[in-house]
This record gives sequence, structure tokens and C-alpha cells, in this order.
Amino acid sequence: MKGKAGALDRRSSARWRVLVLCAFSFGLGMLFTNRFWTAPDTSNHIMSQRRRQDQELQLVSEDCNTKRKHGADKDIMGEVTRTHEAIQLLDKSISTLQMELAAKRSTLELVRKGVPVTSETSQPRKKAFVVVGVNTAFSSRKRRDSVRETWMPQGEKLLQLEEQKGIVIRFTIGHSATSNSILDKAIDAEDAQHQDFLRLDHVEGYHELSAKTKIFFSTAVGIWDADFYVKVDDDVHVNLGMLATTLARHKSKPRTYIGCMKSGPVLADKNLKYHEPESWKFGEDGNKYFRHATGQIYAISKDLATYISINQPILHKYANEDVSLGSWFIGLEVNHIDERNMCCGTPPDCEWKGQAGNVCVASFDWSCSGICKSVERLKDVHARCGEGDSSVWSALI
Repeated sequence: MKGKAGALDRRSSARWRVLVLCAFSFGLGMLFTNRFWTAPDTSNHIMSQRRRQDQELQLVSEDCNTKRKHGADKDIMGEVTRTHEAIQLLDKSISTLQMELAAKRSTLELVRKGVPVTSETSQPRKKAFVVVGVNTAFSSRKRRDSVRETWMPQGEKLLQLEEQKGIVIRFTIGHSATSNSILDKAIDAEDAQHQDFLRLDHVEGYHELSAKTKIFFSTAVGIWDADFYVKVDDDVHVNLGMLATTLARHKSKPRTYIGCMKSGPVLADKNLKYHEPESWKFGEDGNKYFRHATGQIYAISKDLATYISINQPILHKYANEDVSLGSWFIGLEVNHIDERNMCCGTPPDCEWKGQAGNVCVASFDWSCSGICKSVERLKDVHARCGEGDSSVWSALI
């Protein structure tokens, strides 16, 4: 019995040891299994984080490179712009020097031929930004007064405008066919009162406007060394501040011709107002003129005004003054600048544009080639389309 009992105890003890060993093995297996499976999960998480960081760094790097490239592009464009402006200034300087040299040669040639040179030519010229010649006639006293009462300063203000802003304004007029006539004396008296005339060596006449234009530019160039020379009719409204600002934008450009460019029909019919006697030069009937600035107002740079002064005797005159001016520049390297704010209509056109922030340089009626009934209407146009008296003094030139 004792032997059997001992055998049973040994077998029970062996089973327990087996159970304990199995439990221990199972626990140990679970422990190792958890370690081996969690390690790859952690490693994958770390790897994915690193990949995301690398991608983010790459994106930031690419963004920086793009910004640097854009910055470099802007720097290059800035250099190109500055170089272009420098070339324009150099071109303008060369053009001006060439014109002045030609003028000196022309003067010397006159001296060699025994032609007297006026003291006006030998005197040093006055510096100015722009010389504005207001074309007028003997019969236009009321027009001149309406201009004086609106957009053209008077007295001390006119002199201050010249000294402080370099803007010179003069009514341009020649003389009558009869020396020292009553018409000439009337202008002398008016000039003594207002001191705002530029007298030209020219016989006045409607059909002599082309000749008058040549003489105006030649005379003005001889007195003032200006960047620009402007011709305007006495029945046109002008905002001087806007005119100065507009011209200043083109100051660096050489051989500049500024105005409202047009190309009207060549009129062969002798019964029409703007009949062209030399219409055959422009080809078949119905053809149009070459592109040129309308005659109510236009501006030319110093080098072109000097060119006209030098070549005045051989510049051909067509029936219409604006066509003549345009023809003198054909064949030259001229910058034709079409400035539409130099040909606004009278109210409501110029008024609406002013309210929208687009103040006009000049306003007139196309149907009248100027402001219709300008003596009666110029004050109203000025009140509704004027820029304000202070604008010209604050204009950046």
C-alpha cells in the first residue's frame, strides 16, 4: 500500500511540475511574443515620422528656393528696367547735343555769309521745364481774357510759376501786314498791361498757321532752354498741373511727340474748310493722312523743337498746321505718344472723368475744333473740369 501511495505522489508531483513548466513556458512565450511584435510597430512609427519630416523639410526647401528664384527674377527685371532708363537718358542727351551742335554750325554758317545774328540768339537761354505757347489772333481779345480769368495765372503768379515750377506761358502772335498798324498798337497796349505775350516775326493770317508754328518753336528755343514746348489754341481749356505731370512721365525719352494722334481724310474738294491743295501727294482720293497729333494741343521735346529751328527754311508747309508738324517728323526716329487725356470733350465728358480720378489735360469740342462759344462757356468748363488752383504748384516735375 505504501508503495502504491508513493508512486501516486510521484506522478502527481510530476504533473504539477509539467503544469507549472507549461504555464511558465506560456508566460515566457507571451512575453517574447509581445516584445517581438511591438518592436516593429514602434520602428515603423518612427520611420513614418522621419519620412514625413523629410517631406516637410523638402517642401520648405523647395519653397525657399522658389522664393529665392522669384527674388532673383525681380532683381533681374529691376536691373533691366534701370538699364533701359539709363539708355533712354543717354540717347536723349546724345540727341540734344547733336541738335545743339547743328544749331551752332547753322549760326556759324550765317556769320560766314554775313547774315547778322540777333542778340537774342547770342544771349544765354533761360532754363525751363515747359514753354506753353497759346496761339491767338488780333481779333481774339475776348478769348484771351477768358483764358486769363480761368486756367492761366496772371501777374505775380505767372512769374512765380516760371521761377518755382519752370512753366512758362505766353500768348503767341505775330504782326500785321502793315507796319505799326492799329492792330499792332492794340497788342502792344495789352502786353504792357499783362506782360504775357511772345511776339513773333511773322505776318498773321489764318492760312499761315504752319509758318507761325515753325516760327514759334524757333523763337521759343532761342529764348528758353526747356524740356518741352507746347502749342495750344486759345479756345481750349487746360489743366496745367495735369499737363506738367503728363509731360514729366516722358521726360527721359528722346525725340518725343505727344498729343491725341489721329489720321483724318485728305480732302481734295476745294469747297471744304480743310481742303488740301496738295492732295495728289497722298495718293488716290479717299486716302488718309499719316498719323499726327490733333492741332488743338500738342507737345514736342527739346530736340525736336531744335530740329525745327535748325531746318525751318526747308520744312514744307501743308494747308493744315497739324499735318505740317507731323510731316516734319516723318523719317526721324520719333516717339509718337498718343495721350487721350489731351483731347477730352467738354462737360459732361471731362467732368465725369475728373470725378472718376482721371483729370483731363485739355478739353474742347471736336465739332468746333475748340470749345464752342468759348468766351461764354470757358468759365463753366473750368468750374466743372478744372483741377483746382493748387494742383499745378504740387505737381511733381
